[in-house]
Amino acid sequence: MKFLVGNWKMNTTPEEGMALLEELSQGLTKEVVGDVRVVVAPPSLHLIPVADALLENSQIEIAAQNCHYEDFGAYTGEISAQMLLHSEVDAVILGHSERRQYFSETDDFVALKVKNAIKNHLIPIVCVGEKLEQRNTGTFLEDTWSQLSIALSDLSKDELEDVIIAYEPIWAIGTGEVASPEQVQQMHSFLRRKLKENMGRDDMPILYGGSCKPSNADEIFSQNDVDGGLIGGASLNAEDFMLLVEKLKNS
Repeated sequence: MKFLVGNWKMNTTPEEGMALLEELSQGLTKEVVGDVRVVVAPPSLHLIPVADALLENSQIEIAAQNCHYEDFGAYTGEISAQMLLHSEVDAVILGHSERRQYFSETDDFVALKVKNAIKNHLIPIVCVGEKLEQRNTGTFLEDTWSQLSIALSDLSKDELEDVIIAYEPIWAIGTGEVASPEQVQQMHSFLRRKLKENMGRDDMPILYGGSCKPSNADEIFSQNDVDGGLIGGASLNAEDFMLLVEKLKNS
């Protein structure tokens, strides 16, 4: 299964977000999408109107950009997986490098969120990836696997079936840099092998999430172990995002 996930991050007013969604809804027909599962992750404020607007459109699924690990409680400003489930949200992005960097989220914290998302029937999109210094010192493969193994440590083999993984080299996020196709394939194949050896699954979707855009998508999507993309900046442009859907469908 191929996935293209558009992470809008902290961008778009409600009006801008709905205008972007309208463009996507009109352009992403069943014929265009094919067998690609298309997901948009708007800011939390947009989730309910986006869900309402997509009631008649089965081609686009919805993800939140984060959630808490508790179902309810005195956590001012947070959103729970239970709230997302009851708002017609399908998935949630967890462990994004920006959450780790700016909000000090640890691997263990991400693991709690992943478990709670699964409990509430949401698809967790689990982000992992190395910093530049880890790549330069040669520890990037094992360091990235360590993040992933902790995030998934409390899940059964059956629960793993509902998980999507996104590899996002931190040094290639929002910098304009991009990992080479060979670097992407090396990491994806390594993670797939480790998942099979340690968790008994080699069929989990692994997406690439580091400055993927129409100009480099063909090379990235053609790699054997790349099952799609977690798209940042290019997801804010309807034309670019729809082109990425077509490129992934034809890869």
